[in-house]
Amino acid sequence: MTPRFILKLSCPDRAGIVHAVTGVLLREGANILTSHQHGDADHARFFMRIEFEAAAEEGALQQAFAPLAAEFGMDWELVARSRKTRVLLLVSKLGHCLNDLLFRVQTGHLPIEIPAIVSNHRDFYQLAASHNIPFHHFPLLGGTDAQKAAQEAKIREVIADNQIDLVVLARYMQILSPELCRDLAGRAINIHHSFLPSFKGARPYHQAYERGVKLIGATAHYVTSDLDEGPIIEQEVARIDHSMPPEQLVGIGRDMECVALARAIQWHAEHRVLLNGNRTVVFR
Repeated sequence: MTPRFILKLSCPDRAGIVHAVTGVLLREGANILTSHQHGDADHARFFMRIEFEAAAEEGALQQAFAPLAAEFGMDWELVARSRKTRVLLLVSKLGHCLNDLLFRVQTGHLPIEIPAIVSNHRDFYQLAASHNIPFHHFPLLGGTDAQKAAQEAKIREVIADNQIDLVVLARYMQILSPELCRDLAGRAINIHHSFLPSFKGARPYHQAYERGVKLIGATAHYVTSDLDEGPIIEQEVARIDHSMPPEQLVGIGRDMECVALARAIQWHAEHRVLLNGNRTVVFR
């Protein structure tokens, strides 16, 4: 089978981008299978994702495309479609997202690899062992600045040792430092237990219940140093009514968290998400 590749890019919008990009691919003997593009008129920026097949090496294709990318000022990435994204999962004491992701990977429904799981609690070490995934317990007993810095240094070691492409906060109830957020920009995803912007802090579904809301939701977004305000990748909502107690809302909410997070990870792993300032372009 002819190898398949994915090219995604963004750059200042101007005439001739599509012609130039496809021209390079044609000269490299590529056959385009799918192509998506979007022009953001507000910011005069162009976004594109192409999946193609070519009897060429990944490095050779990157080398052939680099001069054009420099000419157009592109942010770009060209990868083999067969390469799976390596994901580090961070979790605390709520395991519904962790369990859902592990099941999706095990059944072949989520095209990623999970080389390691990190937690500040020991609750899910047996779950990790059942999937033959190394489990790293990095506790935060006192939570001082020095202890948090030391714990994050261990997380960084896991990221480096396992060549991690993406970090996922699967209900990890610790705030990452601004330095780590900066270093992981565009490659760390969090699941927020509400439909942002909405009820922040503890017990969001109880807050929603007290306000009598009719819609609840979950939001998957990239991590930034601005808490819960990173670029949104995916959101899921459900309609509720006055007859539902807070406990039922929690159950509905956890289901939505799993779905929204899994979609966001899949789209990132398939290189369908492009950053557009504080927003994202998602080619589904």
